[in-house]
Amino acid sequence: MDYKQKLNADILWCERCPLHATRTNVVVGEGPLDATIVVIGEAPGANEDQEGIPFCGRSGNLLRELLEAAGLKDKVFITNIVKCRPPENRDPAPNEIVTCLMFLKRQIAIIKPKIIVGVGRISSQAIRSDFKMSEDNGKIFKLKNGMDFMGIYHPAYLLRDRSKIDVVKGQLIKLGDQYG
Repeated sequence: MDYKQKLNADILWCERCPLHATRTNVVVGEGPLDATIVVIGEAPGANEDQEGIPFCGRSGNLLRELLEAAGLKDKVFITNIVKCRPPENRDPAPNEIVTCLMFLKRQIAIIKPKIIVGVGRISSQAIRSDFKMSEDNGKIFKLKNGMDFMGIYHPAYLLRDRSKIDVVKGQLIKLGDQYG
């Protein structure tokens, strides 16, 4: 069994936090393992839990449309900080985030992207604890591990405030030009 298969097996059978008891599917991630960009959301929602695919609901469709418009459709690996759906789509608890971060770090070590993109406040702060969406959205930072990082608005927020869709689209186009 290679490293990727072992990682997926570890994630699929994980029972380290209470979320395993209510999940339908573990949502590991999707995309090429040689992706230059890893897009990270916070946790699976109801659609993702049913399908086992990250970002497949309304907000996921918007994210995928924006990635396609930026020419990144097949160049990104999409995953979440937390791999199982929190009940009622609540925010993941700090202990759930910490528990799943080890899996995310192993995914990143396998993929070796040039940049990590945090989608929304929760995932961005899990990657860079001092991240403030109002000040840091769209800015590129260097992480301690030497990798680049950028946080963007979550597509669920964009569905509520459509005026920011073009902002995120522009950020992703710039990202594609620089890292794609």
